[in-house]
Amino acid sequence: MTATTPDTATKGTEVPATVPASSLPADTPTYDVVVVGFGIAGGCAALEAARAGARVLVLERAAVHGGTSSLSGGHFYLGGGTAVQQATGHEDSVEEMYRYLVAVSKEPEHDKIRAYCEGSVEHFDWLEGLGFEFERSYYPEKAVIQPGTQGLMYTGSEKVWPYREQARPAPRGHKVPVAGDTEGTKMVMDLLRDRLEEAGAEVRYETGATHLVVDDAGTVVGVAWRSFETTGHVLAGGVVLAAGGFVMNPDMVAEHTPQLAEKPFVLGSTYDDGLGIRLGNSVGAELKHMAEPFVTAPFYPPSVLLTGVIVNREGKRFVAEDSYHSRTSQFVVEQPGSAAYLVVDSEHVEYAKYPLVPLIDGYETLAELEAALDLPAGSVQETLERYNDAADRGEDPDFHKHPDWLASQRVGPWAVFDLTLGKAIYAGFTLGGMRTTVDGEVQRADGSVVAGLYAAGACASNIAQDGKGYCSGTQLGEGSFFGRRAGLAAARSRVASA
Repeated sequence: MTATTPDTATKGTEVPATVPASSLPADTPTYDVVVVGFGIAGGCAALEAARAGARVLVLERAAVHGGTSSLSGGHFYLGGGTAVQQATGHEDSVEEMYRYLVAVSKEPEHDKIRAYCEGSVEHFDWLEGLGFEFERSYYPEKAVIQPGTQGLMYTGSEKVWPYREQARPAPRGHKVPVAGDTEGTKMVMDLLRDRLEEAGAEVRYETGATHLVVDDAGTVVGVAWRSFETTGHVLAGGVVLAAGGFVMNPDMVAEHTPQLAEKPFVLGSTYDDGLGIRLGNSVGAELKHMAEPFVTAPFYPPSVLLTGVIVNREGKRFVAEDSYHSRTSQFVVEQPGSAAYLVVDSEHVEYAKYPLVPLIDGYETLAELEAALDLPAGSVQETLERYNDAADRGEDPDFHKHPDWLASQRVGPWAVFDLTLGKAIYAGFTLGGMRTTVDGEVQRADGSVVAGLYAAGACASNIAQDGKGYCSGTQLGEGSFFGRRAGLAAARSRVASA
């Protein structure tokens, strides 16, 4: 990557040049903490820093607060015995939550997972302290997100083999009391805005950081900013980068996650262009899991469709159908031609609630089905015979689907839904970001810390590492949790140096 100068706009994969602090005038404005980005991570970082007594400035490129966070439905992955879990009779513990998150992590960072689990109940209380309550209710169905305001549901693969044998399952998807599957988090972001105002933090909208300011020792001591045609600088005791992922940057997507460049509908806001990640890169931050996308095309609800079988172009199963939808989708994308089909018999078929996975047709015989889809003759029949015989015994020796979703598929006609990438409507976003400590300090490849720089949210690498192990609510949960830690660490660092 090439570095750009402070007078040029960074684009694509270019890394912005740093600005020497010695070049700034003596009257450059100074803050204790500058937070770049006002999504869930940046908002929580700024609030904790301000409540710790720091003079805080938040720079947000958009005209309003919220970022991509505000687009989401409002799932926070929390556990260990929250008030909602207790009220709905679901036993959970820090240890079981820890064991599950370690099991589903591609490269588990044990100190972060331990901190997240041990602090989960306190974080639940902190979130409610913003001015809302999670409803003390449970949604028992298998869904992408609760359709109403139910406060709790399973939002991961806790009941999926082998995880259900590695950690006792418990529902941990806490949804804010806003019905529907989008914009629930906007309520939280509005409350964060109000609490920040009360705490005395300054927020500048339509103003983005463009470069990091460093001193002679390489410590990050401020940022350069731009608002339309106006530019300037601010100095800071600590800078927190919480500027989102890179899904809206086609050059970075092409370099790191080309799967997202092919056919998925990308989930992000205009400013998810990876600039925060590239700012970190400009001072030597190590980037982790940059090649890992989140992709999904849920075929449920209705949950009865989970009783069917998913086959590839060879007519063979390759994943447990009851997996969390992003896990299933990731396996689909990895199949030859990224092609797969959900086959359900007439006793179990219902139309999907979301029109993301199209119905191809219904077929009176399996031979007709195989011919129409150009699958090997006899392949689906053989797959279904094996599946059905085991399902009748309440077993699935091949993929260990949970008994709740085992049902033989013998009664024709058979419906086929198309899960193929490009036919089903896949959505996706990026998961990679800067390496950080448990307190959000940005790290180099050798593990050393970039002094003065912190990161959180989608431009940092924490618990959400790959689509197969993803749990809905992980990014909001970890973004808010580790955002708080980063803001507090930045504030404390400033106080200590003062």
